[in-house]
Amino acid sequence: MKNDIVQLEDIQQLVDTFYGRVQQDPFIGVIFMRIIQDWPTHLAKMYTFWQTALLQEHTYQGRPFPPHMKMDLNPAHFDRWLDIWRDTIDTLFKGEKAEEAKWRGQAMATMFLSKIEYYKGTDKHPLI
Repeated sequence: MKNDIVQLEDIQQLVDTFYGRVQQDPFIGVIFMRIIQDWPTHLAKMYTFWQTALLQEHTYQGRPFPPHMKMDLNPAHFDRWLDIWRDTIDTLFKGEKAEEAKWRGQAMATMFLSKIEYYKGTDKHPLI
């Protein structure tokens, strides 16, 4: 029986499983493997991001968009990211927070793609 996302250990399981799948993905894995040099640090940051977003335990300090700002990403990259994200959640969890995690992933992908398109080819920088 699947449980909901209710504690940090659930976030860690979600993040570890998701990024393990991403690393193996032939379409987006190469992008992540090229850019992320220190996986333990990246994963720890993602634990705090999702812990803050889903559990309202304010452990994340940072700005998630700027590292993505100048990346050459398109809708297909975000669609694949979302496919893996949703599938990972559905494989591991069931419940209100699991649904919220899928919704937040979709919202973040939409926002990031929109902002990447906006900043493409400019010298502008986001305020937040």
